[in-house]
Amino acid sequence: MATPVSPFAPVSQIAIVTGGTSGIGLACVRRLLSSGYRVALFSQQSYRVDEAKALLTSYFDRDNVIAETVDIRNVGAIARFVRMVIDRWGTPSVLICSAAYSPKRNGAPARFDAIALEEWNDVLSVNLTGAMVCCQTVVPAMASQGFGRIVFIGSVAARTMPRIAGASYVASKAGLAGLARTLVNEYAGRGVTVNTIAPGRILTEMTMPSDSPANRAALARIPAGRLGQPDDVAAAVEFLTSASAGFINGAILDVNGGEFLPT
Repeated sequence: MATPVSPFAPVSQIAIVTGGTSGIGLACVRRLLSSGYRVALFSQQSYRVDEAKALLTSYFDRDNVIAETVDIRNVGAIARFVRMVIDRWGTPSVLICSAAYSPKRNGAPARFDAIALEEWNDVLSVNLTGAMVCCQTVVPAMASQGFGRIVFIGSVAARTMPRIAGASYVASKAGLAGLARTLVNEYAGRGVTVNTIAPGRILTEMTMPSDSPANRAALARIPAGRLGQPDDVAAAVEFLTSASAGFINGAILDVNGGEFLPT
């Protein structure tokens, strides 16, 4: 068993971000690159990968960016991507699981009794199983080096009464917190932390336009008086992936402007 290194001494500044081509994931990529990380990101939509790579390499050294088209539902593709990152750069010290899918019909989720099993399985495959597969692929190497930071992007919908999200999305996001607790139990003694961030209403392509009825209703519930921005979440990710957060493990960090206040 590897002896955990000092919590203030990350072994490498290498990160993998799933769903890193837009919204919260892209904001996390930019934060990490700004902090000196080399970042490997993937998404299943090739045009988004191309757009994100062009944007990022216009601001950051292209040698510090890997952007590939990978379907998070494809176990073999994930394994090949991680192996490519390790062969090129070394073992990642950070994994951000941001890939997510929230199906809507006319702007609203399907009612529970109308959810097709195929849709249910697809949402869980992207939002939950994909995170599990990424962890299975990356965590052993992190544990061997004695240092790792994993952050799951959950949702306020899994913390309180869901107002907009459907059952499949809520179940998948709630599952991330349970997965985190299991990983903490198995890997905390080997220098790996696993935490979940639960964003509130964040303005992304998934939640636009900003003046939609759903966003106006959310704004009325938020004491901060504004909707969240992707960088609000990325700032929390930056802290949880830092060496200074080494004693924070299995936590759920709410980033919602006060919309949900756990007791």
